[in-house]
Amino acid sequence: MKRFENKVVLITGATSGIGEGTARAFAKEGACVVLVGRNADKGAQIEQEIISEGGKALFVRCDVSKAVEVQAMIDKTVETFGKIDILFNNAGVMLPSMEIERMPLEDWQKTLDINLTGAFLVSKYAKPYIVKEKGTIINNASIAGLQHYAAGRSYAYSASKAAVIQFSHQMAKNYGEEGVRVNCICPGIVDTPILGDRDRSVYAQRVPLKRLATPEDVAKVVMFLASEDANYLTGVVLPIDGGVTL
Repeated sequence: MKRFENKVVLITGATSGIGEGTARAFAKEGACVVLVGRNADKGAQIEQEIISEGGKALFVRCDVSKAVEVQAMIDKTVETFGKIDILFNNAGVMLPSMEIERMPLEDWQKTLDINLTGAFLVSKYAKPYIVKEKGTIINNASIAGLQHYAAGRSYAYSASKAAVIQFSHQMAKNYGEEGVRVNCICPGIVDTPILGDRDRSVYAQRVPLKRLATPEDVAKVVMFLASEDANYLTGVVLPIDGGVTL
């Protein structure tokens, strides 16, 4: 029997990067995967590829910063699969860094709306179903949100990810008695489209392991935290960074 047979896994930001890699990994382990994102063409493509490989998947187009869309997405998930066992709050944006006096208010607001409010809204509407299944939530923050690590001028991104870490702590402490585990990952430099056309070799030199993470590297950690092997872990904030924050 596969590790996540008959489990329903909801993944936001599932149409590229870490979200896509994690969705494919869960599907290979038998999970029913709900792919949530805004790119309808890519979402439908990933859904069909998973199904063609013998997996179970459903793409639901949703902007996680909009409560009405989130509620409809949760309703569609439960209507299709009947439950939610695992939530991976992964959706996020990283807009260009700049000094705060040059940063448009719209950039600040968009970053918080998607990275933080998105995690709040999806957790809010998914939580009753996760409680029913004694399930688990994994939130995707970043090393940029860690208290002991500050780099560049990613003011909005870093602030949003620091808030995701504390949001995870609060949920872990308050919902443990309901049987729900909540953990938080903090990826470092991951080779995904969010890096754009930046020179990967330059970034790799900053990493003690001398390579960037792949989405699959992150997916393996998410799957561990979601598995029975981690059934006594909650409130964990886990860097996945190849040693960058040392």
